[in-house]
Amino acid sequence: MKLTNLIKKVGIKNYTTYGSDMAKVDENEVKKPTGKLVLVTAISPTKSGNGKTTVSIGLAEAINKYTGKTCALSLREPSMGPVFGLKGGATGGGKSVVTPSDKINLHFTGDMHAITAANNLICACVDNAIFQNDPLDIDPENIFINRCLDCNDRALRNIIIGDKDHRREEHFVITPASEIMAILCLSKNFEDLHKNIGNLVVALSKKGKPITVRDMGIADAVTGLMSNAINPNFVQTMYGTPAFVHGGPFANIAHGASTIIATKMALSHSEFAVTEAGFGADLGAEKFFDVVCKRLEKYPDVVVLIATMPALKTHGDGDYKKGLANLQKHMDNLHKTFGANLVVTVNKFAGDSEKEIADVIKYCESQGVPACKCNAYNEGPRGAKALAELVVAESAKKSKPHSLYNEKEVEVKEQIELVAKEIYGAGKVIFSEKAQEKLKFLKKYGYDHLPTVIAKTQYSLTADQNVLGAPKGFDFPITDIEIRTGAGFVVAVCGKQLLMPALPKVPNANKMTLKGKDLTGV
Repeated sequence: MKLTNLIKKVGIKNYTTYGSDMAKVDENEVKKPTGKLVLVTAISPTKSGNGKTTVSIGLAEAINKYTGKTCALSLREPSMGPVFGLKGGATGGGKSVVTPSDKINLHFTGDMHAITAANNLICACVDNAIFQNDPLDIDPENIFINRCLDCNDRALRNIIIGDKDHRREEHFVITPASEIMAILCLSKNFEDLHKNIGNLVVALSKKGKPITVRDMGIADAVTGLMSNAINPNFVQTMYGTPAFVHGGPFANIAHGASTIIATKMALSHSEFAVTEAGFGADLGAEKFFDVVCKRLEKYPDVVVLIATMPALKTHGDGDYKKGLANLQKHMDNLHKTFGANLVVTVNKFAGDSEKEIADVIKYCESQGVPACKCNAYNEGPRGAKALAELVVAESAKKSKPHSLYNEKEVEVKEQIELVAKEIYGAGKVIFSEKAQEKLKFLKKYGYDHLPTVIAKTQYSLTADQNVLGAPKGFDFPITDIEIRTGAGFVVAVCGKQLLMPALPKVPNANKMTLKGKDLTGV
């Protein structure tokens, strides 16, 4: 369908087109959200992923085509880190994609560049204030904000900047892990964005006082760089389902969900909205319930948990039946701990045994959880028909989904222990001396009642990516705690988790080809 016709069909009036196949929708097009929310998550993935975006797209298309309901997508924007690195693009696959995939996977409408520029403007102003002996008297040893870049680059993890009189160590993070990204995704509107950027603590003064972007007098300039990025992007699937693609935090090092504005827009312009939370349910879904839902002011009406035969076999050391322990842990977390209506779907990969898929479905049903196969990659919406019907049926059932904790009542240290023990299965949480000092800092300045985002490996429920399945009673190490006052949460860094990924031995960039002006393979 012609994009402008779809925009009008959805009921949107204020928008700006980017060519014939992309648009920016004015943030004020958010109406009263009345739709039902479907969250798509997964078991602990392999390095190839579990296909959450592909399933999300196929599900939304199938709801539109087969159930008599209207549905829109709210998805994250791809990062050029994984696009050129290991995982590849984030626009789905096969017959379940959003278009134009190549443009979305690369520069799209420029949101990633705006976030990067806004973040690095703050960093430049901080360094300039130190150089100019600004009255704020910034302590060079206590700077909290780091520069960012939307590219995997291990060389930028630790660098030395400045001249001989003002040298210090700097740590780049990838743009999806930046606080500006989190602020964009969790802000309700432009005014809220402005306020949250102003609240961002960049450093301490030499007297130990927190210094914010607002204190530095640059909140207007930084927010101005984000004035277009605040508006959600509008595209469509190959079968004409509307898709709001906006914001792109990773779930292993950030909170892992698309923007509040995009999700509310999908909820206010359709009967169902399908969104996804990054990586496994221990990461993206936990953060969705404990951080995102409180800003969204809505919990999912249904959660779809994806399993794949490759992932089950990985967690079972080659035996998918042993790998069911990992699936069971995620089912328990979502259904029992968070109280969600739950559906399991087995996303079919090439070469999967139909008998083995049937065994997994039967197992889920024996646990009281409805389940089905999904083959949206090969069959488009037809391959997700059974899933769509299950989701619509489950959405009619009453449920009382909730978060794991109320941060107003539970301090950061206890939040971390709750997530580690209840969601991951840890026995003891070990805080490094550095992390303990950060906890004291949070308490001193009244930041100890912010919600917590845990940065850890996506491949395991533990801090060690090589420990698979569903282990219990393990030690869980917290090496550092980072403050995100603008975004309104803290980040607990687990083990050796890095906020700037690296390229693999043979990155995807080596496999891409240029045909005319189009880059193929993204």
